[in-house]
Amino acid sequence: MSKKKRRKKKKHQGSSSLAVIVILIIAAFAVTTCSRKITGDNEKSPPKKSSHKKNTTSGTSAFLLAEDFEPGSKTNYNSGDVALSSGTWKFKDAVTGNLEEDHKTGTQALRIRDNGMAGMKFDILVKGTVTVTLKFAGYGDDKMGTWELWASVNRGQSYFRVGDPVSVTSGVLKTATFTAKSTGTIRFDIRKTDPGSSRINFDRFRVTAGGKDTSVKPVEKPAGSDDDNLLLGNPSDASGSLVMANNYLMDKEYYKLSYNRDRGTPNWVAWHVSRKDLGKMSRANDFRPDADIPGNWYQVSQTSYMGSGFDRGHNCPSGDRTATRAANESTFLMTNMIPQAPNHNQHLWKNLEEYTRELVMKGNEVYVIMGSYGSGGAGSKGLAKTIDGRKVTVPDHIWKVLVILPEGNNDLQRINKNTRIIAVNTPNKNDVNARWSAYLTSIEEIEKATRYKLLDKVPLVIRQELVKKIDAGQERMYR
Repeated sequence: MSKKKRRKKKKHQGSSSLAVIVILIIAAFAVTTCSRKITGDNEKSPPKKSSHKKNTTSGTSAFLLAEDFEPGSKTNYNSGDVALSSGTWKFKDAVTGNLEEDHKTGTQALRIRDNGMAGMKFDILVKGTVTVTLKFAGYGDDKMGTWELWASVNRGQSYFRVGDPVSVTSGVLKTATFTAKSTGTIRFDIRKTDPGSSRINFDRFRVTAGGKDTSVKPVEKPAGSDDDNLLLGNPSDASGSLVMANNYLMDKEYYKLSYNRDRGTPNWVAWHVSRKDLGKMSRANDFRPDADIPGNWYQVSQTSYMGSGFDRGHNCPSGDRTATRAANESTFLMTNMIPQAPNHNQHLWKNLEEYTRELVMKGNEVYVIMGSYGSGGAGSKGLAKTIDGRKVTVPDHIWKVLVILPEGNNDLQRINKNTRIIAVNTPNKNDVNARWSAYLTSIEEIEKATRYKLLDKVPLVIRQELVKKIDAGQERMYR
């Protein structure tokens, strides 16, 4: 090849190389420009921090739950459920507030008044210790108030307080931190606890794994001690063994019961009432299934009695458990209910329940055992033996025994042949007499009907006297 041709070839190769370099520079510039448009990244605007929806906290730990009370809306203080980003929460005397007076980090915050609360109706799956943080402040110019965080590790059946109560002293958002231990699942309630009319805002509720457990678990008294709900005995020798499906012992902390799987109701419920059980907590009205029922058993629900002509009749009444919200809510489990004729529930039984609390407020404490038996009650729609697709039996009789003692200690030792006993056995009918004294009977007669043995922990000689007693009827003219 001639020198002239070689020079032309090199010149051509150099031009091609230059063109390639230019093309590569243009392509790189285009890619960089495109990348900035997608990420929103530029020198003047640093990258945005991840929102709670990405479930990240500072560092690399992930949120187990993050709730800012932004999605979802509830503008009245009536009790109800609210669908939030984390799941469904129950609100009582609580709203999502978006007013100028609401102290918040976004467009709205949780606002609670009176003795209200907001709580999760779902569980976080985690085993071990969790840390909870949330912001709080007095609403508007409200600068006084107290609140507490409560937790449940048994799907909402019972709750315990986490950490110490928190005082609100200003309208500036502050952060509170708590830690609690989970045995597999956990859910939380935010509860306003002061008796005043102030309102409190809450925002940025976060749950993360780890921390040191500071939760305050309830102290359970050993069986057989004063105020134990079964201090006077286990009438049917109920057991917590699954083979005892129709005499299954359940401890709901605020009462104990023998559950009957085939009837879908308790055989009996036992509890103790003293002044410390009676407070100012309003009626929860949150009827719900009992998650402690074995999984393969039929689960009676809050709608099982609808349209039946029968009330969801409490055994342990709501009014006997008004000291705390947890105590009151426990009475609305469906394992505490029987199909009860409306007039029986709302008049006859209401009168007896109120009289029991009157006795307590006059300086007594009362051990109560209530049960039902048979099938075939008459409600507002007439006679029925079962309801809920034959899954729940309607009893034909409802009974109750009250053992009344002056306030004091060593209860079993204080029971004697002069101890006042009130025993009633009533038909489950809508046309019953509203005066409970019309149905006074003896423990002995109730035992014949039920085949139970009541007061079996009371010394035999004294028990033999008590089971034959029929109350003198001092209240016969009153009730």
